[in-house]
Amino acid sequence: MIRFILSDLRRLWAGSLVVVLLVALATALGVCVVLQERALRLGSARAADKFDLVIGAGGSETQLVLSSIFLQPSPLPLMPGEVLGKLAADPRVDWAAPIGFGDSFSGYPIIGTTIMLTQNLSGLAEGKIFAREGEAVIGAAVKLSLGGEIKPMHGSLEEGGETHTELVYHIAGRLRPTGTAWDRAILVPIQAVWHIHGLEAEEHEEDSGHEHEAASGTDSVEHGHEHEKAGADHDGYGHHGKADPDAALDETLTAGAPGLPAILVKPKTIADAYKLRQEYRSGNTVAVFPGEVLTNLYATLGDAKQILVAVASGAQALVAASLVLVTVIHIGQRRRQIGALRAFGAPRGAIFGIVWLEFFFLVAVGIALGFALGYTAALILSGMFSQTSGVAMPVVFTREDAGLATVLLAFAAILAALPAVLAYRQSPAQALRA
Repeated sequence: MIRFILSDLRRLWAGSLVVVLLVALATALGVCVVLQERALRLGSARAADKFDLVIGAGGSETQLVLSSIFLQPSPLPLMPGEVLGKLAADPRVDWAAPIGFGDSFSGYPIIGTTIMLTQNLSGLAEGKIFAREGEAVIGAAVKLSLGGEIKPMHGSLEEGGETHTELVYHIAGRLRPTGTAWDRAILVPIQAVWHIHGLEAEEHEEDSGHEHEAASGTDSVEHGHEHEKAGADHDGYGHHGKADPDAALDETLTAGAPGLPAILVKPKTIADAYKLRQEYRSGNTVAVFPGEVLTNLYATLGDAKQILVAVASGAQALVAASLVLVTVIHIGQRRRQIGALRAFGAPRGAIFGIVWLEFFFLVAVGIALGFALGYTAALILSGMFSQTSGVAMPVVFTREDAGLATVLLAFAAILAALPAVLAYRQSPAQALRA
């Protein structure tokens, strides 16, 4: 029987190939949707795991996480610099790192931060941590060499950004891969970012005329609110100042710091994390756990996934209907062959088995090929997304996929029974007269 089926498939190879390709493409569409959505979930969740708590000015929690964790460019309002000093002195905080963004170089975002965050991201693969205003550390996916020059541009080239002439960074080190958007980031001292945007210069000018207010801390609060307004356009970092590339870093986090778009916080305990989150969710600040924000995003992705799965299921249903029509026509064209087999003594069960096995084999091969094509397509898409975002998106199969394969094979077995029943019911006399 097997030899007969293989011989029949070789003789009808063109039609068999069409059936296999139809099933493969329909299956690949559904598999690719499932794998890609899972890769996005896993990749974003792993990227957010590196950061416990994010604090920013009042506004969109989602945008705060997208900008500070996934480094998606977007203007954020600034919170007063005194928040940073308060967190740095809080005994519940292991470390707090400010981040400032708005500049870029060759498509890579330039992030102003501190030595503490740079050390805690992943560790150095080569070189050293920046120790002067004119030094930078690059992520693992940044295609630049140690010692190279970085000329920061405010905004991006596509937006008509303006290149800063106040400072040129030199690459001092490279971080190990993190699998996050920070692999595509250029990390520079936050002190240098403040200087080239004139933020500390403005603060010093205010201090000279308002010594009493600066001492009481009220001037720094007003200064932070001024930058909060400016943040609606350029993250508050749109002015130009002066910077000294050889200046030593002073990372004493005091209440006199300029306004900040976000602060990444590492609490000492889980209980401390919840207390800090509650404390900074009032007034002019908002504190979020990145995982909570991602959960809301996953709900949106789940709705989109359901739509795509419905589209894929509709395509598979259309393919199934087409296959039924093709096989019914095919059985009609093979009536003489079936009649001859019956005339030579082949029992009805054998005829049923031959037709069923032949059709089921074609559909099963199509399903297997579809899983391979869907996996390959998901790998390509994940690679493209990872290249642009820096977030590693693992494409993996799970037990759910084995269940999907079982359902598809069961459906194929039922579908194959239809032409087999038609062949089973044909009488040899009628088949030979046709």
